Amino acid sequence: MHTGNLLFMTGQLSQWNGERRFIGKLGREFGVEEGQAAARLCALNLIAHARDAAGGDLDRVARIVRIAGFVNSTPDFVQQSQVVNGASDLFVDVFGDAGRHTRMAVGVAALPYDVAVEVEAVLEVP
Repeated sequence: MHTGNLLFMTGQLSQWNGERRFIGKLGREFGVEEGQAAARLCALNLIAHARDAAGGDLDRVARIVRIAGFVNSTPDFVQQSQVVNGASDLFVDVFGDAGRHTRMAVGVAALPYDVAVEVEAVLEVP
């Protein structure tokens, strides 16, 4: 949803070309590195949707304002922030300083389709 200069993007799952990847929980099926790969995949999906929302021109993205990462994890897994670094680092790699953002990283009991990670974002797109 675009309102003013802000683009609110719904959570993207760890899937590519319609195929869900990283099915399961962090702390059981996956460790931090695999979780980071899942978060990067979510970020790639967000970037693809942002490009479409910006008329095909990623240069119109002025800033990644905020992301929220949801990590499907076991109760004893406490490295959610390290997992979401996979998405945060990708945004900085792609957008440079404009990719630096505030963020939230939380563990949850379940995500749609039992995927490991979901990431949503707010972008500034004038």
